[in-house]
Amino acid sequence: MSAAETTTPVIRRTALNSVHRQMGAKVVEFNGWDMPVEYPSAGGIIAEHNAVRTGVGIFDVSHMGDIRLQGPEALAAVQHISMNDASRLAVGQAQYSAMLYPQGTFVDDVIVHRLGEDDYLLVINAGTREKDFNWVRDNTRQFNCKVENLSDDFTQLAIQGPKGVDLLQKLTDANLLNVKFYWVTRGTVCGLKNILIARTGYTAEDGFEIYVPADEATSAMVWHKVLEAGKEFGVVPCGLGSRNTLRLEGKLPLYGHEISDTINVWEAGLDRFCKMEKPEFVGRAALEKAKAAGVKRTLVGLEMIERGIARDGYKVLDDGGREIGYVTSGSYAPFLKKNIALAYVPPEFGSVGSTVKVEIRGQGVKAQVVPTPFYKRPKKA
Repeated sequence: MSAAETTTPVIRRTALNSVHRQMGAKVVEFNGWDMPVEYPSAGGIIAEHNAVRTGVGIFDVSHMGDIRLQGPEALAAVQHISMNDASRLAVGQAQYSAMLYPQGTFVDDVIVHRLGEDDYLLVINAGTREKDFNWVRDNTRQFNCKVENLSDDFTQLAIQGPKGVDLLQKLTDANLLNVKFYWVTRGTVCGLKNILIARTGYTAEDGFEIYVPADEATSAMVWHKVLEAGKEFGVVPCGLGSRNTLRLEGKLPLYGHEISDTINVWEAGLDRFCKMEKPEFVGRAALEKAKAAGVKRTLVGLEMIERGIARDGYKVLDDGGREIGYVTSGSYAPFLKKNIALAYVPPEFGSVGSTVKVEIRGQGVKAQVVPTPFYKRPKKA
């Protein structure tokens, strides 16, 4: 096959792509999407990160996927394909969960929203949208429910930070003080009726995610109104760079890094979201075996003691220089002002206070295992 005949992968764009470019965002390819990584006009990644920790930032996360399960057996279907217990959800409540392969490893992590009596919305990752939808459809055929891919129906905006509630309240008739963390409501937003508003996010901060129609004009209108309403709170537009450093400080997993089709629930330390006592679900039998066998590796937080940044994929070494694990995510943490990382290591190296080395440019650089999450948002008085 000649070079001319090879097909170039189509880069996808959200409805706000031209707005990001007009605002001078630095745009990169991410999981097949053309997305803003940072806004130099807002001060870049560090300024965006700190704005979310102390004030408010807005993200375009429309590349995320949305799968709706609706019908008499929707709950049974969700229970079958997810590890958390969706039967505990009241209408209007959401939960963190994951979909697993039969071997107990991750298809993807998801947020399950119960929108109605027999109506569930799964929000999935951008890089796994088609794979996830096909997997959900194929594994729920035996249930009496409709499975729809709504991924292209919404522009999803994340309004994140302690002042996010004050900003969004200016634009909606919904009483946001009545919406607890990991609950959802509907209301008029920027004049648009019946908009889904979820008090969720991926920044380890308080905030909301709103789902508006995905046409360019509507999306741009809402984006600009949020920025205008947020001026008094110092709102900044944010890209994927700060989203990544924010979620790392909060030890929020990223598919392909902390979780994947080769990592199981126990290794990832996500057992609190895995309800083994509920009826059979995909992956449960394998997880029982894996638990009995004991974990061979565990996810830990590292703080660099010596100078250097542990990047994704770097080797983790013991004091003798023997390779024992690898870094899944690593960066300078803008709010904490430290170099931090998440890494898989054998359990005997996983206790807080243990020291290891990270291989950076051929040199072993000292790091210490520290408690995680690295950052916890302060409790409100």
